[in-house]
Amino acid sequence: MIESDIPDKVLIIHNVRSAANVGSMFRTADGAGIQEIWLTGYTPSPAKPSQKYLTKAEKSLAKSALGAEYFVAWRKNPSIGNVITRLRLTGHCIIGLEQDKQSRPLTSIIEENVSFALIVGNEVRGLDRRILRQCDAIGELPMYGKKNSLNVSVACGIALYALQGIIKKSKKNI
Repeated sequence: MIESDIPDKVLIIHNVRSAANVGSMFRTADGAGIQEIWLTGYTPSPAKPSQKYLTKAEKSLAKSALGAEYFVAWRKNPSIGNVITRLRLTGHCIIGLEQDKQSRPLTSIIEENVSFALIVGNEVRGLDRRILRQCDAIGELPMYGKKNSLNVSVACGIALYALQGIIKKSKKNI
């Protein structure tokens, strides 16, 4: 793979159970200009294009993705550690999306780094501490209401668009 073939905007979806959430993130990633998605852990995958019979999960993913699974490159690897190592070697800033003592607002994370990999995790448990320790930064979205969390696909969409805005701003300053 030559350097120009390496995607600079990557989404990692780790241990997300809901195929509808995964499909929604495919659709949002397409809209936000994400070039590649990694599905890690037990995250469900899209059906193969030639597949005649779909599982319930594959149907749910396809329904919410509305075809985006055919436009955004994606890969499957059960080991998130291997994916993080691979992306770090290609110069990606690894960002975990999680509420944590060490998290910062997304708007303060990327200033100069163009290449990033955003990791989103399980609907209930989020990202494990072992994964957070492997991140270059932990970003969070501000929460102003009584609930302290958003649906993973909603949070993912907000984060991807926030990171894209920061990157476009940085490019103007170069």
